[in-house]
Amino acid sequence: MTKNKVLITGGAGFIGSHIVEKLLENNYNVIIIDNLSSGSIENIPNSDTLKLYQLNIEKDDLELVFQKETPDYVIHLAAQTSVNFSISHPYYDANMNVMASIKLLELCKKYNIKKFITASSAAIYGNPKYLPIDENHPTEPMSQYGLSKLTMEKYIKLSGIPYIIFRFSNAYGPRQKSSKESGVVAIFNNAMKNNEPINIYGDGEQIRDFIYVEDIANICIKAINLNVENEIINFSTNKGVSLNQLFKVMKSLYNYTLNANYLPERIGDIKNSILSNDKAYNLLKFTNYTKLEKRLEILANYID
Repeated sequence: MTKNKVLITGGAGFIGSHIVEKLLENNYNVIIIDNLSSGSIENIPNSDTLKLYQLNIEKDDLELVFQKETPDYVIHLAAQTSVNFSISHPYYDANMNVMASIKLLELCKKYNIKKFITASSAAIYGNPKYLPIDENHPTEPMSQYGLSKLTMEKYIKLSGIPYIIFRFSNAYGPRQKSSKESGVVAIFNNAMKNNEPINIYGDGEQIRDFIYVEDIANICIKAINLNVENEIINFSTNKGVSLNQLFKVMKSLYNYTLNANYLPERIGDIKNSILSNDKAYNLLKFTNYTKLEKRLEILANYID
């Protein structure tokens, strides 16, 4: 029996590489498309059932990959993910998150992909009208990044391709780069290991919902395996932690002696974000969430 093939864009990156590992564990053939601008070869496991194409999804000809590999499923993670960069470079943000996604969708239609799975973002909601935020919450993005992700969602829904769109909360875990603005756990961790100062934008009372990267990988496997499609699903722990609380816990764990520097809040930053995970449970039966406190100390050995 021929194994199913999964094509994953951004498969050498932080989240993508963890999904690749889970796909291989579950006996899928894996095709990675990644330009390695933020991902790394070191993140990719050695396997006879894995191929890497170093391509840029918005510039290069991806059809040759579809012709040669004939994937069954596509997981689309390649994206521009910086809120600040999206504000200063809206054209690039739209080109990467919208136009490149449309290009990929057209190929998925042409080659009869069974299911298209992608990562959207909690940024599409904007400042919450209520907490926790469910999938029916109004979408009022506060940044070009949130807008481009919301626009991508709408194109997917109109494509006619079976899909699952995940709106992830704040991911953290091994291989997350401390240079990324959204990776606050990685930023704090790296600074504390090196006894460097830490900046917190705003008063630190902004609340975030942190989801462990291996949980994301596991939910993506479920999305392939289960007979669920044409759904938008939040994925989170449904538990909020303020940045001040996070700083305090990590400061104690790492015997960090410096105080945080509080700077003016940034344009486009959302004050509070906690996502409801009821739909993820009801449709995908996901219950085994990793507790933040159990992972923080372990991450000191992994995060760049």
